[in-house]
Amino acid sequence: MPGKRITLQQRTIFMTERQKGKTQRVAAAIAGFSERSARNLHKPRKSRDYRTRKDPLAGVWEEFFLPKLRKDSELQAITLLEELQDIRPGEFPSSLLRTLQRRIRRWRAENGPEKEVYFPQKPEPGWQAISDFTVADELNVTIRGKQLDHRLYHFRLPYSGWEAAKVILGGESFTAISEGLQDALWQLGGVTKTHRTDSLSAAYKNEKKQDDFTESYDELCQHYGMEPTRNNRGQAHENGSIEAANGHLKRKIDQALRIRESRDFDSLQSYRELIAKVIHRHNQHRVKKLEIEKATLKPLPAFRSRDYNVERAKVTKNSTFQLRSVIYSAPSRLIGMTLKIHLYDDRLDCFLGSDKVYSTKRLCRNKKKVRSIDFHHVIGTLVRKPQAFRRYAYRDALFPSPIFQQAWELLDKELAGHEACREYVKILAKAAEDLQSVEAYLAKRLGQEKLPRSKDLRQANITHPALEDHTPELESYDQLLVGGGQ
Repeated sequence: MPGKRITLQQRTIFMTERQKGKTQRVAAAIAGFSERSARNLHKPRKSRDYRTRKDPLAGVWEEFFLPKLRKDSELQAITLLEELQDIRPGEFPSSLLRTLQRRIRRWRAENGPEKEVYFPQKPEPGWQAISDFTVADELNVTIRGKQLDHRLYHFRLPYSGWEAAKVILGGESFTAISEGLQDALWQLGGVTKTHRTDSLSAAYKNEKKQDDFTESYDELCQHYGMEPTRNNRGQAHENGSIEAANGHLKRKIDQALRIRESRDFDSLQSYRELIAKVIHRHNQHRVKKLEIEKATLKPLPAFRSRDYNVERAKVTKNSTFQLRSVIYSAPSRLIGMTLKIHLYDDRLDCFLGSDKVYSTKRLCRNKKKVRSIDFHHVIGTLVRKPQAFRRYAYRDALFPSPIFQQAWELLDKELAGHEACREYVKILAKAAEDLQSVEAYLAKRLGQEKLPRSKDLRQANITHPALEDHTPELESYDQLLVGGGQ
């Protein structure tokens, strides 16, 4: 039909019918246009070297735009047009923006500065392993309803695509990269020739020197016989073999959480098991290339390297110690002693000399003050000094669960001040023996709108662990006597 442009689909139909042997007239009719239009399709188009309308940028392109672009090629068309409009108001409407954008794009293609070229690398088996950290807060994982702020340590072999991942609760510390890297290598069963990361402060001092590794990271790589390498600062694409894989990993975890139909877990271990399942499924598709790569790996050393930092802290009279701006409680028997602390990503192991005396979960400080107080550590003294409970600086830690706080508020409301403190401390002392039974008792009493009393806990089902009988057989000592006791 006249006045209508022939579409690409019509052209395709026409050419297809012509290839089938149809005449030009028949093929054009099938395609939906006239025979005359069909003849015009075969006419070569003449190129023109003249303008069909006046150049709207005449007089300003050479005099105004080009000098500014030569000085700064990153200037945008909208910026230049607005500048021109301020200088010569009313002469150049905003409708010229698209024309100016095309002109600048053509100028950049012909005269613009050179751009950086990326050189894709061909990975070799056994040559390189890459580590990176990626923030995983967007997965919205919760542990018993509480948001889990965490990162993922991600390990990958570029050749085979084999991966390992570990939940990291703190920052990008040496302990995090040491634990994650060593777990991955021992799971892999071999060591690559090099290990690559970005400019992690846990691994590099980030000075101007090329090989400015931290002492701990350098020792770690030497222990496994790996050459440490890194990409240039600010050049994330040089770590591209894992940067894109970070997103793929989190998408796979997100899909597993959607299939699970819940992002809440009973424990951190349950969440770690889900990630292990996702990684195992991924690695199953890399078995053939992994076998090739394993043949080129160096053997593991006889034992793991140190994957913790060593700190020291003295236990105060408050039965607490401070480590990296976090206050932790300790058993009162350790008051006055200086602990040697092995600082892992997720825990603290406390030693006196070579004897491990205490272990607790590690916390990391953000903007607010962070404390880790275990009521078991102070309950022995608190029973003798129950009135200290009311204004105890860390009193919130003496509510093991919300039901305990509700019980205290009711006791404080119904009883005199001194008696309320004594009653609650006695209840808390029972909870130190069997927390679940006391919680059940408090929930029942509060549900009946009755005041909980410590004396009633004597009838509660407070269980104690059964002790096994380890009485030795006296006859076994006869073997120590030489000559039958002579």
